[in-house]
Amino acid sequence: MKKESQQETQQRERNRTSASKSEQALERAAQAVLRQHAEQQFAGELEELARVDGRQRPPNWRLSPWAVRTYLLGGRLPNGFEISPKYIGNARLIEIAISTLATDRALLLYGLPGTAKSWVSEHLAAAISGDSTLLVQGTAGTDESALRYGWNYARLLVEGPSEAALVVSPLMKAMQEGKLARLEELTRMASEVQDTLITILSEKTLPIPELNREVQARKGFNVIATANNRDKGVNDLSSALMRRFNTVVLPLPQSVEEEVRIVEQRVSDLGRALELPAEKPALEEIRRVVTVFRELRAGKTLDGRLTLKVPSGTLSTAEAISVLNSGLALAAYYGDGRLRASDLAASLTGAIVKDPVQDRIVWLEYLQTVMKERSDWLDLYRACREVI
Repeated sequence: MKKESQQETQQRERNRTSASKSEQALERAAQAVLRQHAEQQFAGELEELARVDGRQRPPNWRLSPWAVRTYLLGGRLPNGFEISPKYIGNARLIEIAISTLATDRALLLYGLPGTAKSWVSEHLAAAISGDSTLLVQGTAGTDESALRYGWNYARLLVEGPSEAALVVSPLMKAMQEGKLARLEELTRMASEVQDTLITILSEKTLPIPELNREVQARKGFNVIATANNRDKGVNDLSSALMRRFNTVVLPLPQSVEEEVRIVEQRVSDLGRALELPAEKPALEEIRRVVTVFRELRAGKTLDGRLTLKVPSGTLSTAEAISVLNSGLALAAYYGDGRLRASDLAASLTGAIVKDPVQDRIVWLEYLQTVMKERSDWLDLYRACREVI
């Protein structure tokens, strides 16, 4: 008996060692991924929230609405654990979005490009369902099978319509498992494809006439769709479909300070993910890029004294993040690692000058009438003049 006990102990140790090696291998594989899904990247925060979350949860939700809000907006838990903010902005909009998903109405996140619609959608799905991957990307070529189901045609020809030949869509899988499905760029889908959603959102069923059955959504199922107002008129949503959605408009950041904070956080996160060997950008460089974007978006300087021409691009917060990351890459690999005006100039100009004729005129006028007149911006002015 004693000998068997020792063997069992040794076997348990071997199993523990094997499990530890497997966990380490999975961790190394996750670190090698350029961008992890939200539920992977913030797994520790989600686990800690679930541990302290004693509030009532809607059916099949991983967290309560309070915990989902805390996950999105950040905060300190009662045990002192710090949750990082994923969205910086109007907290009430996030509360409306979360409470909508607890009802039978779907959620439509609407706004300008670069206002974090997809970002918020992903994190809502990660916090509520623990799975942000049930995603359909809307394009002009998206057909009904992307929303409903498709067929493995090799098996279909041999067996005819069968469960084995059925190819389940992300939306159908969300219905079967009681999770959130995400639909990106809803207004880019053709009207007849959009209409496929009406039955699903109103009846919470998906008929499969070829198999003489239907899929009924489990509790917890809902849909988060996104659309940007630059696509207005491409494939407008019908009134019947709009009635199935509660629309939340995500605005651009209200102040310079808020936008600077967003850009600083995302640039820092992306820099770590990309392993850029560069110093953290000075707050002043971030503020200058954000100021340029805000003034050109608004068509006037921040003090309101000078009216400006507006370029054709959106100049979103996401583009400001991209400009700074491009600058950091230049500084890291072709400089001394410190972000300077010369590193920002090319990507800043490229973000603004989309139309080589009209936007170039807008940018040159801004350089001459605004940037040149700011004594502490002369280095950026000279660098931008060199690349225009």
